[in-house]
Amino acid sequence: MPQPPPPRPPSQPLFTVTQDALVIADFGHRTRKRTTVDRRPPGPYRRLFAVPGARAFTAGNLIARLPMGMFSVSAVVMIAGSRGSYALAGAVTATGLAATAVVAPWTARLVDRHGQARIAVPATALAALGSLTLLLCAHYGAPDWSLFAAYAATATTPNTGGMSRARWAHLLNGDEKALHTANSFEQAADELCFMLGPVLATLLCGALFPEAGTLVGAVLMMTGVLLFAAQRSTEPPVRPRAEGLHTRGTSPLRAAGMRPLLAVCLATGAVFGSMEVVTIAFADERGHRSAAGAVLALQAAGSFAAGLLYGALRPAGPAERRHPWCLAAMTALMTLPLLAAALTGSLLVLAGALLVAGTATAPTMITNMTLVQGRAPEGRLNEGMTLAVTGLLGGIACGSAAGGWVAEHVSATAGFGVPVAAAAGALLLSLLAPALTNRGFATGTSRTEAPAPTAPSA
Repeated sequence: MPQPPPPRPPSQPLFTVTQDALVIADFGHRTRKRTTVDRRPPGPYRRLFAVPGARAFTAGNLIARLPMGMFSVSAVVMIAGSRGSYALAGAVTATGLAATAVVAPWTARLVDRHGQARIAVPATALAALGSLTLLLCAHYGAPDWSLFAAYAATATTPNTGGMSRARWAHLLNGDEKALHTANSFEQAADELCFMLGPVLATLLCGALFPEAGTLVGAVLMMTGVLLFAAQRSTEPPVRPRAEGLHTRGTSPLRAAGMRPLLAVCLATGAVFGSMEVVTIAFADERGHRSAAGAVLALQAAGSFAAGLLYGALRPAGPAERRHPWCLAAMTALMTLPLLAAALTGSLLVLAGALLVAGTATAPTMITNMTLVQGRAPEGRLNEGMTLAVTGLLGGIACGSAAGGWVAEHVSATAGFGVPVAAAAGALLLSLLAPALTNRGFATGTSRTEAPAPTAPSA
């Protein structure tokens, strides 16, 4: 009877013989060859979200940010449906916008001083209560003044996008390339929320009941902020008052170069506000007002795609040099909707022009926010970015008024000249920014010129 071969170490091959074949089995450890795909380094976004805690706070922030694109549309549909007046609905939303412009910087200052979680949660709860009060006032026929008061109470909504950018700045700790990718992602997220928000609000208000958009928006905002605030490991530490006396006394408005940047934000906001109103008027003239939302969504889609692509690239040169070029590109591309409306009069061609024109929006905003981050005083980053958002909101209000006036008194086609003029004004302000800064239009010191002592990590 044949005996089995003696055992061999697993690192050596095993030989055995069957009736008509020699079998060789190798039980040694083999190393898998790395393919070309395996050797490829991870992309910038994979590296970004490999940062511990990044995915968790981003998920909560996106949930909280989505309602920002829902509330205005939901309020207009709800109030116009219950009161039969678009004028009243527009006045109420304009009041809320003005209140936000006043209150938001103060909320951001409290966030910088006391921490994101301690301020954002109660501020959001107050804003959600204002939204629910607005819903009840509209549903039960309360006096008109109550609508204004309720919507003004929503002004305490914290700048969730600014808080997310502040977390990236803290986590990335001066890595300019990674911070560029993070800012690009955040801008793309803004565009996505303002693209999906109105669509979701319209769907909810039409399919369920007129107050559904406001109700769902309030629930999403509160839930998202609670999830975001719960991620304490990524929250920027609060600078102790003893270490931050100098920088806390310096307002972002007095930081070097900040005021010209805020003026650029004002002009850029006028581009967005006027384009929205004029596009709606143009679609209404051709009997397709209901399609205006989809047409405007294409502009946001173009900006969303450009933002992600811009974040994956590594633009050369400092942000100060890129800023005028981005504004020049936006000015040039904003002429496309004007040409499409004037030469063809086709809403379909206009939609394509807006898609292309939107590609210049995100790079411009990303570069602008990068400059704001660099020039905001240490310990007051949220306040600085909220001031930039406030400038945008003010510009949107002014642009909406200017675009609406031209569309009503001249024509909707002529109204497309307003965003072109606003973009050209933003470009001019950017070019004049160094001279304005040197002449004292922006005073103080930037945090890159006079850095404060680093606070200990929490």
